Amino acid sequence: MKAGGLTALTLNGDGLIPAVVQDAVTGTVLMVAYMNQEALRLTLETGKAHFWSRSRGRLWRKGETSGATLAVESLQEDCDSDTLLLSVVPAGPTCHLGRRSCFPLPAFLLDQLEETVTQRQANAPADSYTAKLLADGASGICRKVGEEAIEVILAAHENDQSQLVAEVADLWFHTMVLLRARGLRTDDVLAELKRRQGKPPRSSAAAQRRPARGDLPK
Repeated sequence: MKAGGLTALTLNGDGLIPAVVQDAVTGTVLMVAYMNQEALRLTLETGKAHFWSRSRGRLWRKGETSGATLAVESLQEDCDSDTLLLSVVPAGPTCHLGRRSCFPLPAFLLDQLEETVTQRQANAPADSYTAKLLADGASGICRKVGEEAIEVILAAHENDQSQLVAEVADLWFHTMVLLRARGLRTDDVLAELKRRQGKPPRSSAAAQRRPARGDLPK
């Protein structure tokens, strides 16, 4: 776990400091809680998020009864040293109501788009382009992804920055729909990117395993 700063934290009159908890992969805010010095010590020692419950007046480890623990990847203080930010990997729903986040409405743009695509898949409104794409199935969506990829390449070659941004947005959207059609989420892609962070490019590793063109079987 990375711990940045944490030199001279400013606690409130009750000896507590607010702790904002975000998903380490997506950046989604999951919850806000409070920590005292003991909760901070246990969090740093165990790598699992511990907090101080103001309502129960005791220390608690997140997920101690539900199993939905929070593995802390990094912890840092803000510029005034009076708030902490925990980047975590949740083992299940963070909210006691069974939701991913204690905040019911998605605030992060990718979360909002993901929610829209999920709703279109569930409700299939007749006038929805997204619902029509999903009804076409993976093969139809794949054709659209291919078309949009070509449009991205063309826009890049034409050196049209605004058009390139627009085409990349189209490509991202259609790949999100494809993921949804296959039962996946953008979170899965972000998790894979995070897994690769600091590692050699996948293409390089694949190239080392791939035989030279002249060595391919006839």
